[in-house]
Amino acid sequence: MSTQSISFSVFTKPWKSLSVWDLCTYIKGMGFDGVEFPLRDGFQLEPSQAAQLPRLVQQFADHGLKIFSVASSTDEHIFAACAEAGIPTLRVMPAIKHEHGGYLASERIAREQLESILPLCEKYGVQVGVQQHYGNYVVDSMGLKHLLQGFDPKAIGAIWDAAHDALAGQQPEHGLDIVWEHLCMVNFKNAFYRRMNGPEAELAEWKPYFTSGRQGLASWPRAAAYLQKRGFQGVVCLTAEYRDEHGVDRLIKEDIAFAKSLFENQA
Repeated sequence: MSTQSISFSVFTKPWKSLSVWDLCTYIKGMGFDGVEFPLRDGFQLEPSQAAQLPRLVQQFADHGLKIFSVASSTDEHIFAACAEAGIPTLRVMPAIKHEHGGYLASERIAREQLESILPLCEKYGVQVGVQQHYGNYVVDSMGLKHLLQGFDPKAIGAIWDAAHDALAGQQPEHGLDIVWEHLCMVNFKNAFYRRMNGPEAELAEWKPYFTSGRQGLASWPRAAAYLQKRGFQGVVCLTAEYRDEHGVDRLIKEDIAFAKSLFENQA
């Protein structure tokens, strides 16, 4: 498998202050094929302006880039705008809320919400991609599989995230295998747990520290090798999430070079 089988995307969340032109120029210069765009308040295009998505897609296309996915709500006007713009995937992360009565109760509510948007997926031909996330979300690949069991993968897919599965203790080969039936996109990010207080504290406190692709718990080389072994052809999105916010530009350039090298080495 060559890198031509893989499209490399980047989540543009860190660059909300750039103009669309400058954003496109910057992303293209780093060697990405396209982006995941945060269709959220405070960004270059907000949810209330979703009808302008086709124009935004054209602006990216003028730079040789695609918008592979958006991160936004599942309101119908978002589906309609994505369909009009030719954006195939809408990314979401169902929350696990204590006020819902615990994990399983929250999962039932999340399934009901996904069931409620199936008609929109069919009507507009837009797939919803569900991602796992540490904390008060579905945290790992097995939880993601359980949530998505029985859904048509063409309508409701799984976005496997290397960092969050690793934070949950999952091996990349196992995690990818678990969600393979629903896999629609792969996130490459990395993290490790960092102690936030000293050994003299009464109770230890640990938090994830998001770092570069080479430095965290997730093995990008193993994930890339497994994806190629199984013949994955699709989008690998680098989420550009780093605790060192001042180092984002340097780190994302290092990470796209690293990610591309992994797929080239396995060709």
